[in-house]
Amino acid sequence: MLSEQSQQLLTLAITTARNTDVNVNIAICDSGGNLCAFQRMDGSPLGSVEIAQKKARSAVLFGAPTEALGQLVRQQQLDSFEQTNGGLILFAGGEPVFHQGKLIGGIGISGGSAAEDKMIALAAINQAGLSPAGATDEA
Repeated sequence: MLSEQSQQLLTLAITTARNTDVNVNIAICDSGGNLCAFQRMDGSPLGSVEIAQKKARSAVLFGAPTEALGQLVRQQQLDSFEQTNGGLILFAGGEPVFHQGKLIGGIGISGGSAAEDKMIALAAINQAGLSPAGATDEA
């Protein structure tokens, strides 16, 4: 993910969080799961700093929303899955970021409810003109 894309996602997520009165931590990772932008909003939970970073990384490692990973783990009874890869997060708020069908990074939001975190992440992705999903076979 380009530096300007990560900064744009960060700015859009902050704006969305402020507009919804939710103080969150925002982490942006590149396609290798490396942190490339981070912001802790005033009043956001300190414990959510690491969660936001792990949400972004989890979404990148599997190219899927963290909420979907959690559903897969529960359905397939994949015990201890969240303990792999240095710790994964398996609830909403982490989204992969695609550009023209290619995974370019991930965004992790933590500090609100899982639904608020997910909404902020998706709003930032969509407002940036990027996608939370990869290429499809649909024409």
